[in-house]
Amino acid sequence: MHNPLRSEADAFRWVVVIGLGAVSVIGLTLLTRPVFGVVWAALLIGFGVGVAYRSSRGSLPRSVELTKGGDGRRRLLVVANETVGGEALLEEIRNRGRGGDSEVMVVTPALAASRAAHWASDVDEAIELARQRMELSLIEIERLGLKAKGEIGDSDPNVAIEDALRVFPADEIVISTHPPDRSRWLEHEVVERARDEIDLPVTHVVVDLVAEGVTKN
Repeated sequence: MHNPLRSEADAFRWVVVIGLGAVSVIGLTLLTRPVFGVVWAALLIGFGVGVAYRSSRGSLPRSVELTKGGDGRRRLLVVANETVGGEALLEEIRNRGRGGDSEVMVVTPALAASRAAHWASDVDEAIELARQRMELSLIEIERLGLKAKGEIGDSDPNVAIEDALRVFPADEIVISTHPPDRSRWLEHEVVERARDEIDLPVTHVVVDLVAEGVTKN
């Protein structure tokens, strides 16, 4: 069982919900009898525990059996956002796709500009930019002679990986990030968490867009 707070957005939502629940308990206590406030608080706590338990069961720890392809094809799950079209990543994909029947799935998490923007669901621009980068990378991967598909993932890259593995029977995972001094994913230990939580080989590729002369969107 994993932490139900799988992303910053989840944590923010829980803080808001708890705050609203506390206000409702205080208001009910002041407007009626204290016993009604106590009963309402107990009901809210029970409901919250149930929701948290169901959320935690939705994660994908090592003990869960991963979906297997069974057709002899080697499948590579690639997770990248701004670095999705980087030369270093494409070279890694090229090397891993040589000498066999391979399929690549590219997952690009759509990152909102801020937590408030995510809470307000104002992520249309982030999703569109992520989609554009992903589609360009799919073109480049197909030019390598590999079968490729892609999707926009959860803003939390680790959640995006878990979601993808439920529908794509990957044999290994490649996570692409900026260099350590410019990478939020490394700051949030995305690669380490993936290696701890998923029983598959996880390769980390560093893409330096500045060195490659690429301007970020």
